[in-house]
Amino acid sequence: MAGRRAALKAIDWVAFAERVPPNQKPMFNALKTRNDTLSAKLASLPESPPAIDWTFYKTAIARPGMVDEFEKKYKALKVPEPVDKETAKIEAQQQEASKSAASYIEASKARIVQYEKELQKFKNMIPVEQMTFEEYYEAFPETKLDKEKYPYWPYKPIGDL
Repeated sequence: MAGRRAALKAIDWVAFAERVPPNQKPMFNALKTRNDTLSAKLASLPESPPAIDWTFYKTAIARPGMVDEFEKKYKALKVPEPVDKETAKIEAQQQEASKSAASYIEASKARIVQYEKELQKFKNMIPVEQMTFEEYYEAFPETKLDKEKYPYWPYKPIGDL
């Protein structure tokens, strides 16, 4: 039963290895080796534990009722299966990350359109070497010095430098 459950949550090691940075390859290899060791050990175990021969123990043990008591406790024993509490949190984080990635992609597409317009403007303008100062200041207004507002060199506020 544990083997079937473990098979349902198989790890894609090739895709995992592609995402591992080169400086963390030894840790990744150690993790994969440990996982392979535990998976092989789990696969070697039987699906259900071997049956106990209670009649043999009843004849071999002299104290009466002891084997019956152990048998009753053994059959009443139920090992609880651990409850998965983290998968829901991980899936919520994954959905949040995918929403964040989608919004980043949309914002990036908008920036690309803006940058393409700016690039087209630069391609259509005359070369800077052939511009007059007036044309240059018209094309790049942020470079124009305000000598009337700031009459002393560097002609702009010191905080902007």
